[in-house]
Amino acid sequence: MSIKKICVVVTARPSYSRIKTALTAIKNHPNLELQLVIAGSALLGRYGNAVEVIEKDGFTIAEKVFMVLEGENPTSMAKTTGLGVMELANVFYRLKPDAVITIADRFETIATSIAASYQNIPLIHIQGGEVTGNIDEKVRHANTKLADLHLVASEDAKQRVLKMGEDPNMVFNTGCPSIDLANQIKSNSALDFDPILKYGGVGAEVNWKEEGYIVVMQHPVTTEYASARKDVEATLNAVHELNIPTFWFWPNVDAGSDGTSGGIRAFRENSKPKTIHFFKNMEPNDFLKLLVNSKCLIGNSSVGVRECSYLAVPVVNIGTRQHKRQRGNNIIDVSYNKDAIKKAILERISNTTITSESIYGDGDAGAKIAEVLANVPLGFHKTITY
Repeated sequence: MSIKKICVVVTARPSYSRIKTALTAIKNHPNLELQLVIAGSALLGRYGNAVEVIEKDGFTIAEKVFMVLEGENPTSMAKTTGLGVMELANVFYRLKPDAVITIADRFETIATSIAASYQNIPLIHIQGGEVTGNIDEKVRHANTKLADLHLVASEDAKQRVLKMGEDPNMVFNTGCPSIDLANQIKSNSALDFDPILKYGGVGAEVNWKEEGYIVVMQHPVTTEYASARKDVEATLNAVHELNIPTFWFWPNVDAGSDGTSGGIRAFRENSKPKTIHFFKNMEPNDFLKLLVNSKCLIGNSSVGVRECSYLAVPVVNIGTRQHKRQRGNNIIDVSYNKDAIKKAILERISNTTITSESIYGDGDAGAKIAEVLANVPLGFHKTITY
């Protein structure tokens, strides 16, 4: 069997945990060769510099693509994506992969799909078929229609991809690689590091060891970017008034992230909260250990829907960013209202009935993905099935 060159494009901090175990499985498979391309905000320090974590984990990076334009608004998102198409087209021309993998639904991932499919390179989409809302919803399904092979994370997602007219022989429910990471820490979930000592961050030296803590990760909603600052202020005030030790993470690079970041900075300077400490990024396993030992996750990150449902971590999901997404019993949904957020946090913290659910896999997605890639014939010609 000839060795297939599989080019994986990671464009942002959260995408790495969505693909990490698959990268390892591809790298270690005798019939596959990993070509890893790091692009977009994964290269930028102000969004956590995920590339340093990736290199520390032992992965060789074939190419780096700087493509993020300043602005954090819809126009800069469109221009970033356009620049990504141009740059990634050259990368694929040089690397000559046998297939390209694009991940999930971030706005810039469509650049990977266009650059590959327009050059007749088989395109593989990880985590298609899910429902999210906002621009991510459109991008995810557009990636699906450009892709030739689909490696989805749930049975619900598989059925949705099939309804989009994709070939049943090219749609596989492998589960999500991020659940592999969650599964790994289940047997070793102790918080065996001091978050502040290891990652620095800024803000108060919170008393998390004695009092416990909550975690906040809130991103702007691309279709509601103008209200990003007001939205994060509601969460900031709710968390501040509860006076619970808090670890707060910086937002993704999306339209509205300037508003979210600006709201955080202004609140930090004006209110000088004594119980909130802020971080840009953590290694995936450390972040999951932080979550599983927390009282609750607050915000609108997909980690609350995916990993936290598997780890039975209580979640307060705020707003519409995860609209209609398949979710577990760990989540309670609220609007951007300070009092509603406070009430929901207290309810989740006191709830003792939350159980683990395997909606997005059982912890073996990376190995399954590598086996599919090695054994399924790859092509770039497709026709809708109805």
